[in-house]
Amino acid sequence: MKKDFISLKDLDKKTIIFLFKKTKTYKKILKKKKWLTLLKGKIGVLLFEKPSLRTRVTFETALKQLGGESIYLAPTDVQMGKRESVKDIAKNLSRWVDLIIVRTFSHNITKELKEYATIPVINALDDYEHPCQALADYYTIWEREKNLEKIKLGFIGDGNNVCHSLMLGAKILGIKMMVATPKGYEPDKEIIDFSKDFVKVTNEPEEVVKTCDYLYTDVWVSMGQESERERRLKDFQGFQINKELLKLAKKEYKIMHCLPAHRGEEITDDVLDSENSIVLDQAENRLHIQRTLILYLLNLIKIPSTIKK
Repeated sequence: MKKDFISLKDLDKKTIIFLFKKTKTYKKILKKKKWLTLLKGKIGVLLFEKPSLRTRVTFETALKQLGGESIYLAPTDVQMGKRESVKDIAKNLSRWVDLIIVRTFSHNITKELKEYATIPVINALDDYEHPCQALADYYTIWEREKNLEKIKLGFIGDGNNVCHSLMLGAKILGIKMMVATPKGYEPDKEIIDFSKDFVKVTNEPEEVVKTCDYLYTDVWVSMGQESERERRLKDFQGFQINKELLKLAKKEYKIMHCLPAHRGEEITDDVLDSENSIVLDQAENRLHIQRTLILYLLNLIKIPSTIKK
């Protein structure tokens, strides 16, 4: 049966923990430059409507480290839904390659690719979710904590795609989470309803900083929102993670950011570059968790029936 990953909801807790454990193993092997050949003869296509540093490099590197190949299709190469229908693109790619990795503006495009492709589809970011980022984020925390249910994650900023995926992951993994956004920028109601047993949404960033162990933020103005920049910068005043706000934080807090960061807006340089920051670990772990995810979706590794949650 075809497996896709377009939402955190495509994975249950058992599967996520299995992927974390496998990632830890492969990470050790590949740190020693012992390349694997599990993807020999396999090709993944990167279908991008949005430019990227981390997403492109980590996926292309993951495919090559496993013995596979990658094809990058830039925004001007395909023009999904304009030059050619998403349905036809999905059906054609399914005849040529083994995996579609899509980075697009619209969640509807992601869902349509999943519907018509006969090969696995990975959501590498759309306007509703960023599941690969959240998976890497929770792996980064898991490396430190192991017992995820003991920590509390705080998100301060826009209730955007990254926030959505983190909230879904909190519910699935049983992690307590708090989200602080300005009024009018709260996460989607469907996401709030799904995760309400584990996630509290507020408009007070101070409340999040006081109670959470991991403090996460993201840009206030994402790609495609440039026309809203002036209004957003005004509305998000008071939501910057800076030294003043962190005076309220727990002693051992950690700073998280999916990058790229708009330094001086949602976060200050001294915080982003501090000893408490684990943002580069998050960025590195995109590579490691995505490598394992590819193997899982292509049925090259399977979950033992005896594995525990």
